[in-house]
Amino acid sequence: MNEVFSSSVLKVEQPRRGPFAKSRYKVLDDAGVVLAIAAPTDDQGRAEMRGVFAGKSNLDARAVVLTTPDGAPVLIVDKQRGREYTEILDPEGDAFGSFVTERVGRRYVVYDGDGTLIGAVSVDVPRNNFEVTDTDGSRVAHVRKKWAGLATHLLTTADKYAVEIFDPVPEPLRTMAVMTAIVMDMNLHEAKEIT
Repeated sequence: MNEVFSSSVLKVEQPRRGPFAKSRYKVLDDAGVVLAIAAPTDDQGRAEMRGVFAGKSNLDARAVVLTTPDGAPVLIVDKQRGREYTEILDPEGDAFGSFVTERVGRRYVVYDGDGTLIGAVSVDVPRNNFEVTDTDGSRVAHVRKKWAGLATHLLTTADKYAVEIFDPVPEPLRTMAVMTAIVMDMNLHEAKEIT
């Protein structure tokens, strides 16, 4: 995984779309080169109806497939129903790691594919800053959600995240730190439809 996300500064952007278009992302390096694209899996038939019930979309189960720009699969982000568990799978469908809620919206623990604790994600009160630490409590990454303005926030799904990795960070924690932006967006920021 490290070859795709080798830059220590990355951007994760959710394209500007209407409130019903969710779970699409681009991962870019600091020069703006697209490294990966994430789109919903084919079994997301009810995704368009999710926005009908304002404020509830982040409770639905959904998954995105992360691919290179030429279509080679990289990872699958599989968010289970609710906010408790999001699994990261390799292209073959095997467990790569997981994010498990310890305190909703405030703290998540990170496991590798074998279920071994490898780190944690702490979230600030406005849910815009995410500190990724290893099991010793040392900071390995900082993910920041950028404010795009009120109209963009209310009327579109557009979100932008800056990811800074404090190298060297061993795998799989390094890749999981990058995935923090997508996982936290799917868990905390997709339910922003206007009621």
